[in-house]
Amino acid sequence: MACAGAADTNSSSAGEFNVMQYGAIADGATDNSEAFDAAWKAACEWKGPSRLVIPEGTFLVGPVLFKGPCPSASPMVVQVKGKVKASTEMSKYPSDDWIVFQYVDGLVVTGGGTFDGQGASAWSLNECPKKAHCKLLPTSLKFSSITNGEIRGISSVDSKLFHILLFRCKNMKVQSIDISAPGDSPNTDGIHISSSSNISISQTRIGTGDDCISIGPGTTQVTMSNVFCGPGHGISVGSLGKFPKEEDVQGIHVENCTISDTTNGLRIKTWADSASSSASGFAYEDIVMNNVANPIIIDQQYCPYSSCPQKGPSRLKISDISFKNIRGTTSSKGAVNLLCSEAFPCQNVKLDDIKLEYNKQGETSTASCTNVKGVSAGVQMPPTCL
Repeated sequence: MACAGAADTNSSSAGEFNVMQYGAIADGATDNSEAFDAAWKAACEWKGPSRLVIPEGTFLVGPVLFKGPCPSASPMVVQVKGKVKASTEMSKYPSDDWIVFQYVDGLVVTGGGTFDGQGASAWSLNECPKKAHCKLLPTSLKFSSITNGEIRGISSVDSKLFHILLFRCKNMKVQSIDISAPGDSPNTDGIHISSSSNISISQTRIGTGDDCISIGPGTTQVTMSNVFCGPGHGISVGSLGKFPKEEDVQGIHVENCTISDTTNGLRIKTWADSASSSASGFAYEDIVMNNVANPIIIDQQYCPYSSCPQKGPSRLKISDISFKNIRGTTSSKGAVNLLCSEAFPCQNVKLDDIKLEYNKQGETSTASCTNVKGVSAGVQMPPTCL
């Protein structure tokens, strides 16, 4: 108890709470979950400007919940200088989360450090690519009900499932992040955003085994700029319509991004037989594609499994979608594939200055449109299907 008291006094005098002062050991083998939890609670309860510090070194931790609200009006800063490694003992994870930040207004996570999900130890346990009902592996960093937050200057490697998940967040900036996992690692989405609004992602490099960035239901006003994506499955909206009563997706703006060696480029995907909702107001502009299969794709018959029960067409309405100045090379002949719902055709889709060359010598790229209403302008390679 005397040591704990001393730690409280030493750290709180400057508003800085170092996990080492709460018993953390940077040997890469000791479970530091309790030390991280204690340091967070002290930092969160501090009335003035507060900073949780994870210094240089390698810290092994199991599941940790950094929960607010924190009373200080100043930002709650988490400064990660070292490497935080996830436990590989799956019995320690009661849920599909590793590190969770929750109910904090004014959170900054920064510091140049790395979160290592040690996913290779668990990827073989992931059955989700094969069947609809599966046990989810832990997401590395989950931000739940965070407002006025910033995530900058950190790295995430080898997550067991998603690297970063934003859920019910408002006014968040994600900047200068480096995310990496092997191209064959299952469901290792770089950044997944759901039920959130006013999110910006910039100056970020993502290479994974799934979507670099994915947008889920209930998400509005997202901007992405200067993002490098690859390998992976591209930048995706969806999948949407899997569950009843999903909220709409609106206002997605992607600009000045590069997508390389991915299985998709810019993708909107909805399940067949989906319930009624909408996806609208998307603008994609100034995007470079390098050796990308399916550079521009809308798929309203999405099914990731070998077979899916398709009882009827998607009832999710897609409208006001613009693709402008999309250029580069495609590894598949079908550079543009817009497959929309028979019941609710896509409305007001615009292709403007599209130049996507098939990288197989002597052959040209093609475009396909099904149940689409829209217009085209400027250069059209492949020849437009609108």
